[in-house]
Amino acid sequence: MKKLFPVLFCLILAVSVTHSQDKFPSIISNEPPVVASPLMTPEVLWSFGRITEFSVSPDGTMVAYAVRYFNLQLNKGQTDFYVIKTDGSDKKRLTESSDSKFGLKWRPDGKKIGFVSVRSGSAQIWEMNPDGSGAKQISDVPDGINDFKYSPDITKVFYLAEVKIDKTSKDIYPDLPKSNARIINDLMYRHWDEWEDGNYSHIFVSDYGNALIKDGKDINEGEGWDTPMKPFGGIEQINWSPDSKKIVYATKKMRGKEYAVSTNSEVYIYDIASDKTENISEGMKGFEFAPVFSPDGKMIAWSSMERDGYESDKTRLFIYYVDSKERVYCMKDFEQSADNLEWTKDSKSIYFISGVRGTEEIYRYDLSGKITRVTDGVHNYLEARVVGNGVIATRQSMSKPTELYSVNPANGEASEISFVNKGILDRLKIGEVKKRMVRTTDNKDMLAWVVYPPDFDPNKKYPTLLFCEGGPQSIVSQFWSYRWNLQIMAANGYIIIAPNRRGVPSFGMEWLEQISGDYGGQNMLDYLSAIDDIAKEPYVDADKLGAVGASYGGFSVFWLAGNHNKRFKAFIAHDGMFNLESQYLETEEMWFVDWDLGGPFWDPNNKIAQRSYSISPHKYVQNWDTPILVIHGEKDYRIAYTQAMQAFNAAVLRGVPAELLLLPEENHWVLSPQNGVLWQRTFFNWLDKWLK
Repeated sequence: MKKLFPVLFCLILAVSVTHSQDKFPSIISNEPPVVASPLMTPEVLWSFGRITEFSVSPDGTMVAYAVRYFNLQLNKGQTDFYVIKTDGSDKKRLTESSDSKFGLKWRPDGKKIGFVSVRSGSAQIWEMNPDGSGAKQISDVPDGINDFKYSPDITKVFYLAEVKIDKTSKDIYPDLPKSNARIINDLMYRHWDEWEDGNYSHIFVSDYGNALIKDGKDINEGEGWDTPMKPFGGIEQINWSPDSKKIVYATKKMRGKEYAVSTNSEVYIYDIASDKTENISEGMKGFEFAPVFSPDGKMIAWSSMERDGYESDKTRLFIYYVDSKERVYCMKDFEQSADNLEWTKDSKSIYFISGVRGTEEIYRYDLSGKITRVTDGVHNYLEARVVGNGVIATRQSMSKPTELYSVNPANGEASEISFVNKGILDRLKIGEVKKRMVRTTDNKDMLAWVVYPPDFDPNKKYPTLLFCEGGPQSIVSQFWSYRWNLQIMAANGYIIIAPNRRGVPSFGMEWLEQISGDYGGQNMLDYLSAIDDIAKEPYVDADKLGAVGASYGGFSVFWLAGNHNKRFKAFIAHDGMFNLESQYLETEEMWFVDWDLGGPFWDPNNKIAQRSYSISPHKYVQNWDTPILVIHGEKDYRIAYTQAMQAFNAAVLRGVPAELLLLPEENHWVLSPQNGVLWQRTFFNWLDKWLK
């Protein structure tokens, strides 16, 4: 559940701020706004620049990166590219244009920067000089591409493009060209927020040189599945060998029901000369992804989950030795996950990101078996790239959006180099974030994050919110969100407690896995322990408590609404599961409900499943008595918007004050600027009405 979509600047209404250092994007007025208040507002939140990707130059001296800003009035965003030295000096803006662009990467010789630009409706490969000059289109692929990578020897590229495999109703009945029906005869007919249209992403290999790239060899010819895998797989799933003779990639070669019930993907090597493909993960049953060759070409590392159907299993590091064909499970005694793998240049070590007790940190694994924790702090690292003896990484926290940092692996010290949002942050008051240990009902210690309002006064009483995490197996870490932003909640005068309840990673596998098949059990008691604990503080108004959350957090709110024993005075549930029986048959990813709920509701002998459905939130509606706001995106296909309708209708019929916010063009997230601001305004209007 991890796809990130960025960024924006808006002409701020009540509160305005300026960008520091950077010239405004061309979709933004050049009139500098005036600061009217030091507190975060929805408009300020949507004014932050969002770093969406970065690429280190081959010589390790420069970093190219993309920043996306949004214009609230135009309801659109614009991404532009920048370059900076790895020490943070000599920052330059490379582009200033409204075309959609992404896929930023240095050519292996460092003389060009490549990217994908969408102009005249077609996404094609473009190149420019490292100073932004000389932009030139180098591909003209029919119907465009989705992304690409240069081969290390710069003689080839591979690119991703859609290929039509399945027939649509118009193909079957060409005499009905205006029909828009879908003829469906198997499962997996939609992914997350899009319907299956008979087209699949394939890898194409093409020569690179002076001529335009117009066509390539489809190495997935005839395959009716996507490479990379939907919904969140990207170019990181596919990589060149150092000698440019092979491509390693991960995909799930399944269709229909088989695809819908399984997470079992495989890692393949494609040999260009022989036109042969080899499965190097055969026999492994879980989710295999993000394979990458070592710089010496002797090994391939990838991330692996052991159990088929469990999308939140521990992510293990595997190394495949190319010559011997041996697979090695590294770090067997390391209970944490290993993600975003990055080889060192000498092929002797791998940097990775791992969650540990509520933060995401950089680690290094040496082939000798040694594991070193590189960083330690109140932050999340997202990606790390090797630069000489150091690392360039993206980092965020609950108090600061993503920026680029230079990290010294010897001591973990980090220095910010991008400062995209310094001009805004310098003008804002940010609430203090503290760790709080809560004792649970089964006598365990649970870490919770508490965010206090700016200028917090312990002699006052504040309304307080329980933040319910989604996932359900998602760490309550030092995340920065453009929707569930805890700082904007604090700026509106609320204290927020965000517990790492049962079911979240980074606290061991027992803590993580307790939640599966026990949705209404211990983790709900953990929530209540957290809110009860903070409510004892003299600065918390125990008569003005609210609970808010999305996805599994939305389910949590629905469940708490029927089981909170008068604790709360207001609820907000976004994209939550309300009726687990209908959820089982409405979602497209059957592996999720099969694993977490235990299976179908019609099997009376399945005790885990029967327990899950017996505690579905809709079975406690008779207890609902507290105002509730229900929000849902109509393009959310993992949790259909009919769940929100059921919850809202039940509340109204019960005589409970309720409001329903439906977003027809949004999916599991809220991605457009005006809908994002509308979401925030609706959110706080509801809370303020019942808690202030």
